[in-house]
Amino acid sequence: FISTSCTGCQCCASGTECITTSGVVQCLDPCATYTVVNDAWRSTENTDQTILHCDRNIVWSGWYRFYLGQTSARMPEKCVAEDRCGADVPLWITEPHPVQLNEIVTRTVCNAWSGSCCYFTSHTIQIKVCSGYYVYKLQQPTACWLAYCTGTVRYFNDRSGGLDHYVWINWEKNPGKDLKMSKRII
Repeated sequence: FISTSCTGCQCCASGTECITTSGVVQCLDPCATYTVVNDAWRSTENTDQTILHCDRNIVWSGWYRFYLGQTSARMPEKCVAEDRCGADVPLWITEPHPVQLNEIVTRTVCNAWSGSCCYFTSHTIQIKVCSGYYVYKLQQPTACWLAYCTGTVRYFNDRSGGLDHYVWINWEKNPGKDLKMSKRII
């Protein structure tokens, strides 16, 4: 999706971004021009510390969509325990993902280490909600052995009203209590 050519990022319509492809700067939709990141080791369930990863060594440029296998994934919105996601220090976002289609938001990325959910200097990234998934404009972390975490998303599609409704369902185990379910309609 190309809306117009531009020389600066001020000219792009809402929901698009100035992106350089093949040396040409254009207003493009990040939902259609992203790079796939499909690393099983990024899972919040991964506690294997045999090989540690460092996202500071990656030159992050443009927009990215996370997958875990064949399933779309997203960054966690709550603190992830240290020594997960293939790194000593997992990265997570401190605020919820955007909910309005094509909305782009800036979110703070924190890191879990030494008993703190935001031990090292935090940084910001941008997130855009696309139709059924998210794309991220990632930044280089401030130190090594930090890595972006991902978790899978469960979506239920209800076409009864002609519109797609997505529900994010999160199960949490409360010590000494039953499972608690929270949901958010997107």
